[in-house]
Amino acid sequence: MNSQHEFVLSTVEDRDIRFIRLWFTDIMGSLKSVVMSPSELESAFEEGVGFDGSSVEGFSRISESDTIAFPDPSTFQIMPFDADEPDLQSARMFCDIAMPDGQPSMVDPRNVLRRQVTAAAADGFTCKVSPEIEFYLIQAGGGIDKLVATDNGGYFDQATYNEAPRFRRQAMRSLEALGIATEFSHHETAPGQQEIDLRHGDVLDMADNIMTFRYVIKKVAADQGVRATFMPKPFQEHSGSGMHTHMSLFEGESNAFHDPDDEFSLSTTAKQFIAGILEHSLELTAITNQWVNSYKRLVFGNEAPGAVTWGVSNRSALVRVPTYRLHKEESRRIEIRNIDSAVNPYLGYAVLLAAGLKGIREGYELGEPAEDDVHSLTRRERRAMGYKDLPSSLDQALRELERSDFMADVLGEHVFEYFLRAKWDEWHAYQEQITPYELRYHIDY
Repeated sequence: MNSQHEFVLSTVEDRDIRFIRLWFTDIMGSLKSVVMSPSELESAFEEGVGFDGSSVEGFSRISESDTIAFPDPSTFQIMPFDADEPDLQSARMFCDIAMPDGQPSMVDPRNVLRRQVTAAAADGFTCKVSPEIEFYLIQAGGGIDKLVATDNGGYFDQATYNEAPRFRRQAMRSLEALGIATEFSHHETAPGQQEIDLRHGDVLDMADNIMTFRYVIKKVAADQGVRATFMPKPFQEHSGSGMHTHMSLFEGESNAFHDPDDEFSLSTTAKQFIAGILEHSLELTAITNQWVNSYKRLVFGNEAPGAVTWGVSNRSALVRVPTYRLHKEESRRIEIRNIDSAVNPYLGYAVLLAAGLKGIREGYELGEPAEDDVHSLTRRERRAMGYKDLPSSLDQALRELERSDFMADVLGEHVFEYFLRAKWDEWHAYQEQITPYELRYHIDY
């Protein structure tokens, strides 16, 4: 037992917490939960909580089903939704998943990211990220054939008349109550589309925060009688939902991405990091954009990157270098724009961090920045300018992933193989559909 364990135990007793929710994710990024009595908490800290890993997608086979969840006391937070029902007051902690011998589980997405955090630390870096999370609010009770947004607002609109007028305020209050610092919130470009930005923090903590964010957003939406969706592109006619992520590396208190003598205040380290992400972008796209629907956003979305480029203040580029406060050291960062709101944040941030670190270790060279609206260029124009296209379908992305030894090493053999199998199944199920489009145009042939 350490001081963090003791703090959690005393807080649970002092605040009369009735239920402890132990959270973790499966390989696809779905949130899982085990609820336990506070009387079992001390034992859980010391010995973990055993569960059947074969029941969790991708975790283990029936013959290897014994799995242990160890609560991480640093993630302890009291849930804000139960304050008016003291008999139901609960708290949550994220867990690290282990095997019966105590070794970290190779299938735990949190452990996949932790390995890259450890690798960065060995190189002298800590990684900080700040996501801009987009999502849609849609009317509840309707069928999936006819989705209806909760408002008709546009970018930065103050939507007075809608079905969830207090949604963002309540969501931000709930997030802050859980220790998740927010920076901004606003209405996005499309009807019903929202964005909330989280304040920068350590990459592993932020992945935990994103999982909590999704839970909170869906809970607040349900409480206001609407639905929230993080689907990358639910509406054909409207923009998709991205999760543009600002990344930077620090060496102690110094921003390793900052160089005051560079034209764009970018250090050699930052340029090599960008070059690493660009070099490995094709093979990591299946992780950052993991669903069939993700490619409807990348191919047909506004301000969504379709090619492997970087640019300064260029929102059509895969990696953008913001120019706000250009000479302020702590603000120097890069923005990754392909990643979408339905990513498993542990795996998505693991592959981005690994690619960037590889660029630094191997001294990758960064080419010239893109100055065009890359999305408006034709394929022939992009090729003539030396730009590689990102995968335009899950099929293409999986083909890039499955021949990547680098991604297999980053993810670990089990996660790599399971992810590929699951996603090929998803693609084949999508392929075999007979869609209304086909029937409409071909039934009379």
